[in-house]
Amino acid sequence: MIAAVVLSAGESSRMGRPKALLPIDGETFLERIVSVLKQTKIGKIVVVIGHNAAEMKQKIEHLPVEILINQKYRRGQLSSLHVAIRYLLADPNCGGILVHLVDHPYIDPDLVNRMIEAAATSGKLIVVPRHRGKRGHPVILSRKLFNELLAAPLDQGAKTVVNAHPNETLAIDVDDQGVTIDIDTPDEYREHVKSK
Repeated sequence: MIAAVVLSAGESSRMGRPKALLPIDGETFLERIVSVLKQTKIGKIVVVIGHNAAEMKQKIEHLPVEILINQKYRRGQLSSLHVAIRYLLADPNCGGILVHLVDHPYIDPDLVNRMIEAAATSGKLIVVPRHRGKRGHPVILSRKLFNELLAAPLDQGAKTVVNAHPNETLAIDVDDQGVTIDIDTPDEYREHVKSK
């Protein structure tokens, strides 16, 4: 079973408001991501929150997800991933995680299923989508990498672990630019969401 981990703990300081709650096509970024993941072969969905956790939890508890709180969210994205990994280590059925960022609202269910199947058939530790040579999200990380991820320096993020395994990484080339669209600022939001 692959569990989805949606990272949504940051302060959204450059956006000025929580990115998880930004509107897109009549729903929020997080609602959109969760609804797409529910259409896939993902076994369970975990959302990690941190900044304004009590208020955020109240606004997302209607979603079919398990909510985890990262009290040390200021230490960066990897600290949120650590919270999720420690939680999922207790589940022997969890063979890996599909990591997705809440500021990447363009996620495709068919791609997620392709990635899950590719992870199973290839035996690779890492599966990542790639658009015109640029890697994007989501990323599948095998359970075999959990301890390595937990030991990685927080200031360097998960990329250090990913970069350490080039021969164990499978890149899936896609035409969908959505895998690389990262919305961090009001300008990017206007460009990628309001213009659609």
